[in-house]
Amino acid sequence: MDIPQDAPIVYVSFSAEINASTTESLIAVMSNCANKGVKKVYLLLSTPGGFTMNGLNLYNVLMGMPFELIIHNVGNVDSIGNAIFLAGTTRYATSSATFMFHGVAVGSEQKQRLEEKDLRERLANVLSDQRRIGDIICRHTRISVGESEQLFREAQTKDVSFAVEKGIINEIRDVEIPPGSPIISLVFQRQGV
Repeated sequence: MDIPQDAPIVYVSFSAEINASTTESLIAVMSNCANKGVKKVYLLLSTPGGFTMNGLNLYNVLMGMPFELIIHNVGNVDSIGNAIFLAGTTRYATSSATFMFHGVAVGSEQKQRLEEKDLRERLANVLSDQRRIGDIICRHTRISVGESEQLFREAQTKDVSFAVEKGIINEIRDVEIPPGSPIISLVFQRQGV
C-alpha cells in the first residue's frame, strides 16, 4: 500500500516472530512512514518473541522514529516482544491480551562439545542480554530491577490487569480503526506450515 504524503495517522498490523526478515520488513514500513511525513503510527502488535538481537535492533530503531508511535497488544506480546512493545510512546492492550516474560535462551548445535570457556562466554552473553532487556523494562514501566529478574526466572504470562498496574500499558481498550484509514498489514511466510 502506498502511504499518502503527510498522512496524519497510519495503522500497521504485525503478527509474527521476531527474526531478521520480519524485523527488516517492519523497519522498512516504519521508515517509509517517516519519509512520507506521517505524524502518528499505530502499531497493532502480536508476537511470540524471537531473536534478542533483532528485537533490540527493532526497539532502538522504533525509539528513534520521528513520529508518535502508539503500540496496541492485540493478542500476545511474548519474550523479546516486550522490549519492542515498550518503544511505544502510548501503549494499549485488548482485554484478552497477555504479556509473557522469560529469561534469554541460547541455542546449541547437536553433539557440540563445550569447554568451560565456551560455557562462561554463553552465560555472560545471556546475562548481558537479560540486563539490557531488564533495563528497557525498568525504564518504561513501574517494574523494579528485582521484579524484572524475577519475571525472567519464573517465566510467567501476565494479564492486562498486571500490565496496567505496572505501567506496561496506559489502558485496556479495543482496537478502533476509523473508516478510510490507511492500514498496512505485514504478511510473512510461516515456518513449517
